Amino acid sequence: MSFFKKLKERMFRSSDKIGEGLDALVAEGAEGPKDPLRELPDRIPELPEPPAPELPEPDLPELPEPVEVEPDLPMPEDPMPIDQGGMTVVAPEPGPAKPGLLGRLFGRTTVEEPRRILDDAMLESLEELLIQADMGVDTAVRVTANIAEGRFGRRISTRELRAALAAEVARIMEPVARPMPLYPQKPQVVLVVGVNGSGKTTTIGKLASQFKAAGKTVVIAAGDTFRAAAVEQLQIWGQRAGVPVLTAPEGSDPASLAFDALTKARADGADLLMIDTAGRLQNRQDLMEELAKIVRVIRKVDPSAPHNTLLVLDATTGQNAVAQVDIFRKIADVSGLVMTKLDGTAKGGVLVALADRFGLPIHAIGVGEQIDDLAPFDPEDFARALVGAEG
Repeated sequence: MSFFKKLKERMFRSSDKIGEGLDALVAEGAEGPKDPLRELPDRIPELPEPPAPELPEPDLPELPEPVEVEPDLPMPEDPMPIDQGGMTVVAPEPGPAKPGLLGRLFGRTTVEEPRRILDDAMLESLEELLIQADMGVDTAVRVTANIAEGRFGRRISTRELRAALAAEVARIMEPVARPMPLYPQKPQVVLVVGVNGSGKTTTIGKLASQFKAAGKTVVIAAGDTFRAAAVEQLQIWGQRAGVPVLTAPEGSDPASLAFDALTKARADGADLLMIDTAGRLQNRQDLMEELAKIVRVIRKVDPSAPHNTLLVLDATTGQNAVAQVDIFRKIADVSGLVMTKLDGTAKGGVLVALADRFGLPIHAIGVGEQIDDLAPFDPEDFARALVGAEG
């Protein structure tokens, strides 16, 4: 199964919400084609039968005895030639009768799509639909205005509206659709941040497995030393991918673990070091100090580290994802985004809002728990899946 088909099937909550909304939007003020059949009454009234007149019985003459007659011989299949003044003419075969008006009407196979005039009322409803899908007010207004340009006052079908919306979403997402860059620096240090529950640990495991499958040597550092579950989950993913996972006792200093992991990864000649971090936003000051300390310590080994800082976001949080990007950009130097759990939300439009507002690269999106449920971000596939368009 292609990732687009998987994306379209699993983003059913987003695509159904927007797709059904577009259908209802057009149908609400649609001006359908005039159908002559609709002018006919649904039921022809029944007229009472007139009473039969009483007629006298006629005197019938006696019929003669029946005479046997030889049956007509069958006509030949080919028409017989007719001699007309030295010219032989073959009588043409009768062709099929042309259907009458009702026959043509009943024989129609194509039905024109319902259309609605794109006016202010329709644009306002479209804005509300996009805001409900967590596209954000500013982005929804901008997208709606761009769709109206060149179409305002024209009758538009659902299919055309869906295609226009998908094209506009893809236009916004195209500049930010970039894979995570790889550098010749060994090891390339990837710092992964995000709130607890965003899918951070799972994303690290999937990325490590994919990089390993691509021939890269990877080391994982379980830097969220305050959550035993996060460490255990990373160890499970490490076993699946054949990637070593470096851990420390619960409650240990994450910066110390990061330093040891970078030292070992450098000694082993690893290509990538992925460092998990805690995601406690209840006390931003503590988190800020913790991340700043990790960066400060690993730069003692490699002044250019970290080379990537990935922010993992949970799509089910909707507009809260916008606030998280804002916070983590201040706490850490975020270089790219990964959006997870797009299969469990009707709020996939938040990714459009993030691209429109921040312009940060979107490296990958996730639609499930399996290893192949995380894939590079494709703006056109995402746009079509979001609006429920066909691939």
